[in-house]
Amino acid sequence: MTGPAAPGGEYAVVVPTLGRPSLGVCLRALAEAEGPGPARVVVVDDRPGPAGVALTAAVPPSLRSRTLVVPGGGRGPAAARNTGWRAAGDVPWVVFLDDDVVPGPTWADDLALDLAGATVATAGITARIEVPLPAGRRPTDWERNTAGLADARFITADMAYRRRVLEAVGGFDERFRRAFREDADLALRVLDAGWTLSAGRRTTTHPVRPAGRWVSVRLQAGNADDVLMTRLHGRDWWRRAEAPRGRLRRHLAVTAAGLAAAGCALSGRPGAAAVCAAGWLAGTGEFAAARILPGPRTRDEIVTMAVTSVLIPPAAAWHWLRGHLVHRAAAHRTAHRPGGAPPAHRPPVGERLGS
Repeated sequence: MTGPAAPGGEYAVVVPTLGRPSLGVCLRALAEAEGPGPARVVVVDDRPGPAGVALTAAVPPSLRSRTLVVPGGGRGPAAARNTGWRAAGDVPWVVFLDDDVVPGPTWADDLALDLAGATVATAGITARIEVPLPAGRRPTDWERNTAGLADARFITADMAYRRRVLEAVGGFDERFRRAFREDADLALRVLDAGWTLSAGRRTTTHPVRPAGRWVSVRLQAGNADDVLMTRLHGRDWWRRAEAPRGRLRRHLAVTAAGLAAAGCALSGRPGAAAVCAAGWLAGTGEFAAARILPGPRTRDEIVTMAVTSVLIPPAAAWHWLRGHLVHRAAAHRTAHRPGGAPPAHRPPVGERLGS
């Protein structure tokens, strides 16, 4: 990587992190990419407490004089990205990278072409996300889930935004506490404000990170974020964000059938209980089969899919109900117009690396 880009194409890179080992891989790939380098790199340590000194070891020597480590406070990726871009200085563009992605070997050159091709109406430029899958076998459910990131329309795993657009719309909505929907929410607000978003030519790899057996159950917490999206953007936000609708309606139906079976059994109506139980079993079996058949069908995968297919529908229903409770006061948002006043903020005190 060469020195920083010319003033018109200057950019900063913001990387929120929980201190995973993949951070070093990401930053090394950034440092080694051919082309003009960033004017500033901001690493946001989003672990609770102050920024960790241990993260400094992950920063390659060629980037240390341009790198700032700031504390995120453990408030989630939306808040961490806001902390990062506000600490990045007065640069025209801010590129958000996840700490588990790997920029391609010509990433910086390709980014320079992306930025040079932006029109005055261009607010942001996406990257091409590639998810490598194992050769010689079918991907697991978790691997297929990660592979879906390659088709995500506004994913911030690698996304460049104009700084003045972030200021105009107020940045990311910090009510999104997980790495889920905060990118689509920002994109819809930017589009509603009259800007455009375009596809870039740079390529970034998103490896499938290790995950435990219960990851698919934990991911159901995103159903609460979907409720917030509906509150803020209306019922058609799925179409506008080009987001897959998912199986929530089926999960609600299966959960209702299971609860009805239990209720009928407790109230002494065995016939009704049997009918409801059959509906629950049919729905659960269909869901498990839909997850098992495309996969490798190993013993461990089949057991994981069978058990989690029982747990996912009630987990999804619970988080959906929780979302309605937590976000009951959220109102449909009126878009900010370009050029609007940015929110007041105080850049965090960070730790600069190098001299």
